Amino acid sequence: MKNPFVMDCGEFRVNYKQDMALYKIPRVRMRVLAMVAFFFIFPLLFSDYVVSIAILCGIAAIGAIGLNILTGFTGQISIGVGAFLGVGGYASAILTMKMGLSFWVAMPMAGIITAIIGALFGIPSLRLKGLYLAIATLAAQVIILFVISRWDSLTGGTAGMVLSRPSIFGYTLYSETSFYYLMLIILVFTTIFSLNLFRSRVGRAFIAVRDRDIAAEVMGINLFKYKLIAFTVSSFFVGIAGALLGHYTMIVSPELYSIFISVEFLAMILVGGLGSVFGSIYGAIFITLLPVLLRTIVEGLSVIFPELYGLFSAFKEVIFGAVIILFLIYEPEGIAKMWKNIKDYFKLWPFSY
Repeated sequence: MKNPFVMDCGEFRVNYKQDMALYKIPRVRMRVLAMVAFFFIFPLLFSDYVVSIAILCGIAAIGAIGLNILTGFTGQISIGVGAFLGVGGYASAILTMKMGLSFWVAMPMAGIITAIIGALFGIPSLRLKGLYLAIATLAAQVIILFVISRWDSLTGGTAGMVLSRPSIFGYTLYSETSFYYLMLIILVFTTIFSLNLFRSRVGRAFIAVRDRDIAAEVMGINLFKYKLIAFTVSSFFVGIAGALLGHYTMIVSPELYSIFISVEFLAMILVGGLGSVFGSIYGAIFITLLPVLLRTIVEGLSVIFPELYGLFSAFKEVIFGAVIILFLIYEPEGIAKMWKNIKDYFKLWPFSY
């Protein structure tokens, strides 16, 4: 029997369940639960405009986690994520609007279709890596958008397609709050899946391929198999994000999935932190909110200096790029590393020396 007057010092785990827990320290578990609870009551505290921005942040975070699985954890550079978002959006649009399937069937099927197409374009990854693989994924971006734009009978061509909001038990998710909860549930599932993926054999193989692919192959890791799995899993989540975005905006069109979108998603994982699940979320929030913040500042300055509105608008894009460059120079490991540094500091404060 444990002596009640003896205080434990350190972490003690007495069974495999405790040892395999995602968050082993009770204090950390309580903090995570408190954060999840806050996000569930978020729509009750803020306006519809703020909730709509939160929805866009959450959808971007799902796609960024998918891209980080491929680029941050497996080391396979991809510049075609915008096109795969389009595959997910168009697949869900065709399945719901032309084939009459329910959104709840179409969304996972859109993810599966995107995963299959992603795996097909991932086949060259056995022979290509680095800049050459990036160019191959850029070719995927061009090919997919070309097919979407030209296949008028299926995709509507350059005119795009109009979607409807999902319904459940006769209730349509027209309000921002209802769609926010749909996004949040999918984001929580994506985050938990990704965190557990990299504690599994497959996830450790991904990291080995990223760190030293030749050494990984010598140890018996099938490079082609795990690179293909990485492309498949990554594309699945990007496709889910594309389906969600399509049904939220209720429109899909080729210009919505340009190369600029691919660069934005790369910026999300670079700014948030390569090889970090939560870094993907931080980066998605930062990159999504930065244009909103800059627009607000420009509008505020334009009230004071109305004749300089055009100049301020031009500088908005410059500032956006400059912020990303500053992150890469001063904190290449992203916001996730900055947050870790802050936590490490307060673990020792006030005796940090």
